[in-house]
Amino acid sequence: MISDKDVETYRRDGVIVVPEVLGGGTLTTVRQVIAELVAGAAEITEHTDVYDLEPGHTREHPRVRRIKTPHKVHPIFDEIVRSAPVIDILKKLIGPGLRLHGSKLNMKSAQYGSPVEWHQDWAFYPHTNDDVLAIGVLLDDCDLANGPMLVTPGTHTGEVWNHHGDDGCFAGLIDPDTIKDEIERAMPCMGKAGSMSFHHVRALHGSAQNTSDRPRNLLLYEVAASDAWPLMGVKDFDEFNSRLLTGGVVVTPRLTNVPVRMPLPPAKRQGSIYETQSAAKKSYFTRAA
Repeated sequence: MISDKDVETYRRDGVIVVPEVLGGGTLTTVRQVIAELVAGAAEITEHTDVYDLEPGHTREHPRVRRIKTPHKVHPIFDEIVRSAPVIDILKKLIGPGLRLHGSKLNMKSAQYGSPVEWHQDWAFYPHTNDDVLAIGVLLDDCDLANGPMLVTPGTHTGEVWNHHGDDGCFAGLIDPDTIKDEIERAMPCMGKAGSMSFHHVRALHGSAQNTSDRPRNLLLYEVAASDAWPLMGVKDFDEFNSRLLTGGVVVTPRLTNVPVRMPLPPAKRQGSIYETQSAAKKSYFTRAA
């Protein structure tokens, strides 16, 4: 699915976009599943272990901004990350041993889809080494109008910015005044539905509110080399190993000299990046009303 040149680009920039990895049949199935999940949100009025709701959500007009851990919600999402084309790409970028760290489905509905402020994933889940990346599966055609993910090339080899607030607690975002140059250099991850972006865990990224008349659903997977262990610890060793995508059990984490800031003390608002970032006094993107 990717060439040696693509791998070189990923090493240099910390991000690549691979066109149309998913086929039309899979996309149709995923969209049907998402429609059913959104319809199910009409039964709730508050965030749950599955749903993170948009501001303005009501039972009459369900608005969902995130499905949490979709690979546990419906088998189609687990099948995608374990599919042969995806595994082939991952092995070339960070393999051969691979572990799924987590998943999420960020749903930017037309006209109001919430933004995600500038951050590095590394700030949320640092590991013993940084052979860790996120896959962004475009479930809709994505262009500049409907809030694409923006990634700044080359930031995966630089500093880890401060993601803490004035109160000293983890805030899940970077003060935009400190990264003005990096924001100006950001590139949009765009393409046809079924395309996938792969960005390094330390790459700076964010995305604006969707103000278009089209949705922008982005299925995200965080994947680590199997010898990269989370510094926040492993609570359940059997569950940890159940997320192996390739390779065997590893009990000797690989340690590399990478910069780390721990996400502690924890954020005052938990549940999702949207909740964590909402407590910040300063933001870059216009927030959904």
